[in-house]
Amino acid sequence: MRLELKITLRPQCFSNERGVALLVVLWIFIFLFVVAFDFSASVRDEATAAHRYGDETQGYYLALAGFERALFDFLQRASSRQGQQSQAPADLFGGTWSDGPPGSGYRFRLIDEGGKININRIDENKLRSIFTNLGIEEPRRTILVDSIMDWRDPDDLHRINGAESDYYQSLPVPYSAKNGPFDTVEDLLWVRGVTTALFYGSGEEAAAPERGAIVGLNQLFTVDSPNDRVNLRTASAEVIHALTGIDMKKCQQFVEERKKLSDKSLPDLLALLGGGTGDPRLQNFVFTNPSVVSVEAEGQPAESRVRRRVRGVVRAAGGQARFEIVRWIDRDNQASGN
Repeated sequence: MRLELKITLRPQCFSNERGVALLVVLWIFIFLFVVAFDFSASVRDEATAAHRYGDETQGYYLALAGFERALFDFLQRASSRQGQQSQAPADLFGGTWSDGPPGSGYRFRLIDEGGKININRIDENKLRSIFTNLGIEEPRRTILVDSIMDWRDPDDLHRINGAESDYYQSLPVPYSAKNGPFDTVEDLLWVRGVTTALFYGSGEEAAAPERGAIVGLNQLFTVDSPNDRVNLRTASAEVIHALTGIDMKKCQQFVEERKKLSDKSLPDLLALLGGGTGDPRLQNFVFTNPSVVSVEAEGQPAESRVRRRVRGVVRAAGGQARFEIVRWIDRDNQASGN
């Protein structure tokens, strides 16, 4: 009887053991699959990162090549110490992108800082007039003007609608007012009333309703202009409109006709704006060759989506192609136009 019991139980024991073994093997396979998948994903990510790093490095040096090319053009056409005007077309400094030679992988552009409004030199009345011409209404206009003037002045006494350190210290992320000149135009973002939409021009608040275009404060103001007045030779239509309030279409027509400067005289161009040399609105301008420019360059390797940009503010230092780099931004991510 005992023998028969043992014979009937052994097959069931073997069946249980085989089931356990099968489960163990399945778990081992699952574990190995997870490890292999994780390893392959890690290798793929590292390979992608290495490839991107290589493209970015190559793009950086292509951007440097574009910067050098733009710098060469600027130094060749910049004004000399003797004040002689070069024959450079005004649109060279108009901010439009120029491609390098075919296959070079870079492009560049030059923007005359003198063609913008110096935020550190403009007085309160002109600043108020600019915001009026931009279509910014009260009470926000007064808040912007007072806050910018408070940021620049050396004391802690705020204007009626302005802001000093006591206001900025009460914010969720506290900081202090500069009480001095703006170091960069991006410092405007710290000022009360200046939003990213207003600064970068991504909202309707940054444009006068009648012109239907959007322009940001970063395209109008600078801290690097060497002049109290704006260079009419290179000023954009948006800057001219902001300073004078002249109809935007007239300003755009002026900029287009300015490209034909060799065929027209300055009085001819001023007539397009509806005034002559005696027009008080035009006393905000000078007409000269650029001496301080912002040089931007982008590099992009062939068959790559990685684009690298560099930017530098360069001042011409006289003869023998001498220059000085005022500011260098090794990785420029500004939303300053495509």
